[in-house]
Amino acid sequence: MSKVGISIKLDVSKLDKARFFKGQKGMYCDLTAFVELDELDQYGQSGFITQSATKEERENKVTLPIVGNTAVFYKEQQPQSGTQQPQSQPQAQSHGAAGHDDFDDAIPF
Repeated sequence: MSKVGISIKLDVSKLDKARFFKGQKGMYCDLTAFVELDELDQYGQSGFITQSATKEERENKVTLPIVGNTAVFYKEQQPQSGTQQPQSQPQAQSHGAAGHDDFDDAIPF
């Protein structure tokens, strides 16, 4: 199993509050993140976030607005069978990785 650390920046003013729903422990909003692990976009980001589409919206190919961006700041590499490679290689990226320099690899998830 491999791990990926993703930094998320969300513009909450772009969230459609009509899509919020009440759960047992608070108010919730379903979001969907699209993340490219191997390359960055033209803005140096790894992906983007939208509010989740309903089944009907997906069937009608409705595109929801982008409400945030993602940046991969840590990616664990798994060795290929038969080769010796380091288990993890932190990704040193200046975009969106601020505050994550002290990532603890011992976190149990």
